[in-house]
Amino acid sequence: MNNRGRGILRRSASHKSAVVGASILLFFAILAVFAPLIATHDPREADVSARLKGWSADHYFGTDGVGRDIFSRIVYGSQVSLKVGIIAMTLSISAGALLGILAGYYGGWLDNVIMRLMDMMLPLPSILLAMVIVAILGTSLTNAIIAVSIVYIPQYARILRAAVLKIREQDYVTAARVIGASDFRILWNAILPNCVAPLIVQATLGMGEAILIAAGLSFLGLGAEVGEPEWGAMLNENRQLIRRAPWTVMTPGIAIFLTVLGFNLLGDALRDVLDPQLKR
Repeated sequence: MNNRGRGILRRSASHKSAVVGASILLFFAILAVFAPLIATHDPREADVSARLKGWSADHYFGTDGVGRDIFSRIVYGSQVSLKVGIIAMTLSISAGALLGILAGYYGGWLDNVIMRLMDMMLPLPSILLAMVIVAILGTSLTNAIIAVSIVYIPQYARILRAAVLKIREQDYVTAARVIGASDFRILWNAILPNCVAPLIVQATLGMGEAILIAAGLSFLGLGAEVGEPEWGAMLNENRQLIRRAPWTVMTPGIAIFLTVLGFNLLGDALRDVLDPQLKR
């Protein structure tokens, strides 16, 4: 690791928000990776004789309306939520970065076409646009991930375009053109590496937003299938029990809150660490 990388890690380790956010995310990552070992019951197995039991040694977070163990469903739900965040942001970054770099580097009519398309998508509320896309594609968790990915493409496209517009006028980019470097080599070696910092920050914040929107779609019945251990779907299934058995709703709600909080804290900290203007 070079000196810059070590410096970023050192500043991140001394940033309280980064430590708290990373700790929360590490906790849920451990739950996701070791779910079969941590879960105490089959998350899909119903036991009507044990329905709506409160917290106990047998069921740490109680059971839901059909007797499924909520603790085990929370543990397995971490797999779904983190998968949604990672896959959705990977697709969004790939498409958004490509569009933003092309628009910023080449400009002209290509820039106008790409940015006007992004401008048409940005005014729509994220959850509303995701609902429309899922309604077109069909209800499933896979389509919910695709919808969330499409929703965030404009954000990454605009961030990369703004960064490229600044970087393409730098002396080292001009020198690369003078010596005859191809556009691909200039973009890959000179421009893209200098766009990584804002991309990392936005991706970290975007993962929390993606998880929240995916949970919202599942709550509305447009995401995960009924019975799947997904936090938003758990809220939807148990919303009628909020007074009779509040733990059935409270626990997945807290899990969503903590995961989104972890990504937001880490994203804010990375912005402080990686933004040269904030460091000065």
